[in-house]
Amino acid sequence: MRALDPEVVDAVWKAIEPLLPVHNESHPLGCHRPRASDRSCFEVMLVRLVTGCSWEDAERLCQGVVSDTTARARRDEWIAAGVFDAIVNEAIASFDKIIGLDLSEVAVDGSLHKAPAGGQGTGKNPTDRAKLGWKWSIMTEKNGIPIGWTIEGANRNDCVLLEPTIANAAERGLVLDIETIWLDRGYDSAVTRTLLVERAITDAIIARRRKKGAPAEAKSSKMGLRWPVERTNSWLSNYGQLRRNTDRKSIHRLAQLALAVTFLLTAKLIDWRNRWMPDLAPIR
Repeated sequence: MRALDPEVVDAVWKAIEPLLPVHNESHPLGCHRPRASDRSCFEVMLVRLVTGCSWEDAERLCQGVVSDTTARARRDEWIAAGVFDAIVNEAIASFDKIIGLDLSEVAVDGSLHKAPAGGQGTGKNPTDRAKLGWKWSIMTEKNGIPIGWTIEGANRNDCVLLEPTIANAAERGLVLDIETIWLDRGYDSAVTRTLLVERAITDAIIARRRKKGAPAEAKSSKMGLRWPVERTNSWLSNYGQLRRNTDRKSIHRLAQLALAVTFLLTAKLIDWRNRWMPDLAPIR
């Protein structure tokens, strides 16, 4: 898992640290216990995200430097301060500046996952015997780099999530340059086509729904350029807490998804540097 690579962790931390809210260390009695370091709390969050373990187990895996309660409280502070949104936006902007986003071909797709603890933004998963689950809908550019996403319950239809997914990418100014969008048959509806026209996306390649009684498509039929988003969903599903989420609030899931995307892009930027600018790579 590249997210645990020390070089990747250090790079993400250096980007996050300046975004953290400043804490007032003064105390009227001057006898309070020293505040746990932000870096230690960050490492607990990372271990939980990658492994999918509980907060208590993440605390133990980090040698108990900070308590699980402190790590949860620190996460909530960072969410309120907009840290996770800021860091993922910075990661996408950095990738676009250094390597470049290819918006000539984009794809959108949803991915269903377990949410056994239930809570906000969960629903019965139609592909998992109606067990509680959650779904993310993600838009990727031609090479599979995430540029927009949203989350909902597992029972929510993909076509319903298309508008908020595009809206999230539009907040980053990444919709006007889209030339072609690829969608599977779950988006085959007049509502989808109207939405795309409203967003000035005129070239849409949508797999057609099979009419009742019509022959099934040949297995060799091409998937087109929908495969990059499927691959990206696979990358994100490697994170334990995304694959089987135990949070009960949507803001916590969004923070985890943003952090996972940040690690994904950071690893790709490091790989690009090592390949094309080896003189800047650290000596191991």
